[in-house]
Amino acid sequence: MAQYLILIYEDEASYASAPPQVFQEVMDAHNRFAEQVGELGGTLVGGNALQDTNTATSIRDDVVTDGPFVETKEVLGGYYLIDAKDLDHALEISKLCPARFGGVEVRPVMTFE
Repeated sequence: MAQYLILIYEDEASYASAPPQVFQEVMDAHNRFAEQVGELGGTLVGGNALQDTNTATSIRDDVVTDGPFVETKEVLGGYYLIDAKDLDHALEISKLCPARFGGVEVRPVMTFE
């Protein structure tokens, strides 16, 4: 098994303008996703949601600024770390990851000998 990081990128403004039941639907979908990882033979190693980008602080060289460095519509909102057999298996699992207002990026975790 290898480790893969599923990065969840979504539009924060869509959540801010959505009715409260949307947040509950998304949370239910994430809970179901955690179950589906195991059903597909993978292992959910960890994951977290991130606070809004207005809480971010960026550092470039020795310059510290409030907020994200690059302004984009979709921002990193959370992640899952999974164990999967290979990239194809990780992609099969990742297609089920909820990202109602965006998408996900899948990256293998680098291992060092």
